[in-house]
Amino acid sequence: MKIYNSLTKRKEEFLPLDGNKVKMYACGITVSGDAHIGHAYQALIYDIIRKYLVKKGYDVTYARNYTDVDDKIIARSHETGIPADEYAEMMIKKIDAEMRELKVDDPDVWLRATATMQGIEEFISALIEKGHAYATPEGDVYFAVDSFPGYGKLSGRNLDDARESVRIENEDNKRNPLDFALWKSAKPGEPFWRSPWGDGRPGWHIECSAMNLKAFGEQIDIHGGGRDLIFPHHENEIAQTESLTGKPFAKYWIHNGLIKVNGQKMSKSLGNSLLLADLLQKYSPEVVKFALLQTNYRGDINVTDALFPEAEKHMLGFYRVMEEAMRAGAALDGSAEEIDREFDAAMDDDFNTAKALADLFGFFKSAAAKLRAGDVAGANDILGQIVKTYSLLGLFTSVPSEFIASCEAKHRTAVPEEILALVQKRAQAKAEKNWAAADAIRDELTGKGWSVKDTKDGPVVEKI
Repeated sequence: MKIYNSLTKRKEEFLPLDGNKVKMYACGITVSGDAHIGHAYQALIYDIIRKYLVKKGYDVTYARNYTDVDDKIIARSHETGIPADEYAEMMIKKIDAEMRELKVDDPDVWLRATATMQGIEEFISALIEKGHAYATPEGDVYFAVDSFPGYGKLSGRNLDDARESVRIENEDNKRNPLDFALWKSAKPGEPFWRSPWGDGRPGWHIECSAMNLKAFGEQIDIHGGGRDLIFPHHENEIAQTESLTGKPFAKYWIHNGLIKVNGQKMSKSLGNSLLLADLLQKYSPEVVKFALLQTNYRGDINVTDALFPEAEKHMLGFYRVMEEAMRAGAALDGSAEEIDREFDAAMDDDFNTAKALADLFGFFKSAAAKLRAGDVAGANDILGQIVKTYSLLGLFTSVPSEFIASCEAKHRTAVPEEILALVQKRAQAKAEKNWAAADAIRDELTGKGWSVKDTKDGPVVEKI
């Protein structure tokens, strides 16, 4: 199995540090607001990577964190009047519920910054003792970037390039503009913790390093996160952790691509964030997963208006083949090992879900052909293996008739009354065998951006 290592910029054979055991950590969500599609995508990707490693026989411990103290959380606390700790707890519960609705499993270990304060303080103290960090008279503590010769090895930036892009904070007291905060002195009205340097709270970067040390010790096999975290967050994690331990921090660095909306980077300032809760009101979790996993995890996903409707169309087509097979007597419990081998071949090549999903079209075409030829057993072998194999991606876990009905119901409730009235009028015209009127109403619906499809359960109307 080969994975792309952001540190070495190439695909490498996966060989854990300690035999069969895999220590895996992924940066989680800063709970300053609702979960959006980018959060969902990142959580989904590392959940799948963990599950595939388990399938391959590895003993995986997967840790993930919530950042529950942060400038943005404090700002939201001031806006809402809810204490920062209560606001963070409220958002964690809400996001947990939405991720479970998406059917993303919890990690083996949940970590929180606020539950790691002693470890953070000890980590910072050790860096100061080793000459890698310094305190200011105001009670801030900074990491001295010049003390770590390997700075930039993950992002590929030299120090001059890094200076151009890094955000400067409290510059007057820094020895170097690139030095980053390990401890921030408390401002009036902010939550704080006692420390040897004064009341304050940790910087963002030190939190992940300390949580990793707490969960796993000095070294881990896999560190994951979004590509936007490579610099400065992950670069800073490497610098402070390796300065403390003198050992390579993570053997493999994995970074997923970003979400764009109609070609633009998704951001709150542009007003184009797609909230997970809103998405799940419109689409099944399986549709959302199919849409997101069609792109290799390292590539950016461009969410166009057609992305989720197209994914739903494909999933409905797959499930209708399965429903037809069940009506013909298939139990969807057969085996076709070549399907599992092809899936593993795709996933062994840097977790290539895009290739694995592309293979589905051929598999379902074969199953449909066998059904038409009366070979129910042959179709059952194909479809049963698809259910067994692709459940790892969170697909084909539903009863076919229930999936189809659920998708159709979600869209029926969103159809305007005017359109529903036209659909009913067309149905009446068909009942009266007034075909010309029925066709004219269909054309009118098309002109308004809706299609109508006749099924054994009645007409189904969908947005074009």
